[in-house]
Amino acid sequence: MTGSHSGGNADWQRRSLASVWHPCTQMQRAAVVPPLPIARAQGPWLYDYEGARYFDCNSSWWVNLFGHADPGITAAIKDQLDQLPHVMLAGCTHAPAVELAERLSARTSGVLGHAFYASDGASAVEIALKMSFHYWRNLGRGDKREFVCLQHGYHGETLGALSVTDVQVFRDAYDPLLLRSHQVMSPDARSALPGEDAAGVARRAAAELEQLLAQRHGQIAALIVEPLVQGAAGMAMYHPQYLELARELCDRYQVHLIADEIAVGCGRTGSFFACEQATIWPDFICLSKGITGGFLPLSIVLSRDAIYQAFLSDEVARGFLHSHSYTGNALACRAALAVLDRFDSEDLLAHNEHQARALDRALEPLRADPRLEHWRRCGMIWAFDVKPEFAGGRFAEQFHLAGRRHELLIRPIGRTVYLLPPYVLDEPLGRWLAQRLGATLEQALESPDADRTPQPSVA
Repeated sequence: MTGSHSGGNADWQRRSLASVWHPCTQMQRAAVVPPLPIARAQGPWLYDYEGARYFDCNSSWWVNLFGHADPGITAAIKDQLDQLPHVMLAGCTHAPAVELAERLSARTSGVLGHAFYASDGASAVEIALKMSFHYWRNLGRGDKREFVCLQHGYHGETLGALSVTDVQVFRDAYDPLLLRSHQVMSPDARSALPGEDAAGVARRAAAELEQLLAQRHGQIAALIVEPLVQGAAGMAMYHPQYLELARELCDRYQVHLIADEIAVGCGRTGSFFACEQATIWPDFICLSKGITGGFLPLSIVLSRDAIYQAFLSDEVARGFLHSHSYTGNALACRAALAVLDRFDSEDLLAHNEHQARALDRALEPLRADPRLEHWRRCGMIWAFDVKPEFAGGRFAEQFHLAGRRHELLIRPIGRTVYLLPPYVLDEPLGRWLAQRLGATLEQALESPDADRTPQPSVA
């Protein structure tokens, strides 16, 4: 029997702190900054149990595309619920899983021909890493068991994904359990030397990658990257030329290229796949987050046919024996198909770019603030950094709390403030958002009671 959903915010906060272990949270601190209780959501708005509203600036951890409770996705899930909620995908199949695989492959022009389903982003990364190693092993090259990742990259928090993550606050406690990986220079445009542009940073980073591959390609299975934007690194944005050069180097040295498009796929960077902006295709694409529009957990690994074919054998052990109980869940796949329907029926990318430029104009006054630096945008992702001398110790927490007071749900990463809203902006809403963001910044930076205790950077 489910409990009553009545009660005010304080009651739900008390009950949550007594029973729920919240993700990405130091629970002792949660007693000081309790979680925001959300009762319902509609469009870009979240509503608490006392009727206050909050604009979802970060799309609920980057998953929401078309606003909460989107009627098209809702109707698709309800229809599927009456037909087939779930069936095991080992030994069975169903239309939503087949059609989703076909349509995603078509979006790569058939270059990546097979889809493997999982539940979340970290699981997709685990699958891609395992597939890469196992591919080389099936080809008699079992020494290729090392992986390369970018400095400050983030790929998830399961042990394999954490092994190719370079964010210390997530990684350090578990370091003794992890695989050893190679970290190479990030092409983050903020690291430009005097007189160097973003393309120059990309070339310098690629040169470092080439040095490593030249030395270790016989032992390296794959390079994994977040194309164009490294999210947990503080929305580090880089030039597409890095992806072009990485593809060329991976081909030359026979190393797989894994594109972690979990956060940046589904139109976030201005193209459906971020890799399209470099006019390259990787060997694996990992998708999750926005693929179901923020409704249900699902992740997908797309792979090239040559990789798939290397697993075909009469020997069971040469197959890819990875699974979870809800692999290819029909409800989640149907939600994803509804997302693709929207991309197919509407010119969403052009609409997003039009609205993004409108928000750029609304944010222009903030760009002149001398306390801020490194303004940047890639598609529907905006970010800026507060200079260290102004940010203070618990800046992210202070900004988050100030945002609540101005009807924003926003979570900076360290001293990086970012916007990653659902694709429902219009010009009046953009102007409102820019005004509230400015007011939040003023309150966060001028608060006389700001806690200056050092705080790690978490998303």
